[in-house]
Amino acid sequence: MRVSVPVLALSWALSGALCSALSSGVAMAEEPAVGPPAEVKALAGCWSGEGAVMGKPVTIALAVKPVAGDAMMLVEADSHAKADPADAYAAHLLFGGRTTKAGEPVAIVGLWADSFGGDGASLGTGAVAADGFEVAYPYGRSSFVNRWSHKADKLSWSIVMRDAAGKEQGFAAYDLVRTACAKGR
Repeated sequence: MRVSVPVLALSWALSGALCSALSSGVAMAEEPAVGPPAEVKALAGCWSGEGAVMGKPVTIALAVKPVAGDAMMLVEADSHAKADPADAYAAHLLFGGRTTKAGEPVAIVGLWADSFGGDGASLGTGAVAADGFEVAYPYGRSSFVNRWSHKADKLSWSIVMRDAAGKEQGFAAYDLVRTACAKGR
């Protein structure tokens, strides 16, 4: 089989470019995973509290634990409307760290999945903030910005809807305290 030099050179160039592209975006087996930042890891354990979603009073419970070999943190959230306990909602949030350049805030990647199914799932990005962290999840032309603030055994979690112009409107807010975890959580 005859292969011309230009075709062979192009083949080598493309394979080199492909290897470079793949290795720049994918952690290699020898590299340690970028785990969640300390601000996210601090949520480990169980929490309970109250809040409001679109003005509706709710109770909420969180169970937070490391998963995937400690490379990610899983938040399992369960809430119920105070006026109607059958009005329930569940969400699973997955947080991990992202590699950043020197001098940049620690980056966070988040996955939101909830009881609305696959159409409600969203991949978000965020960063460490002064007293916690925030992650924004895009939905259409808007995004839902989740802000987490933790101090001792108290946790505040608020969600605002930010439109394309940057205007924010409150969506949900919770105040929680650390509690003992139920067996199996």
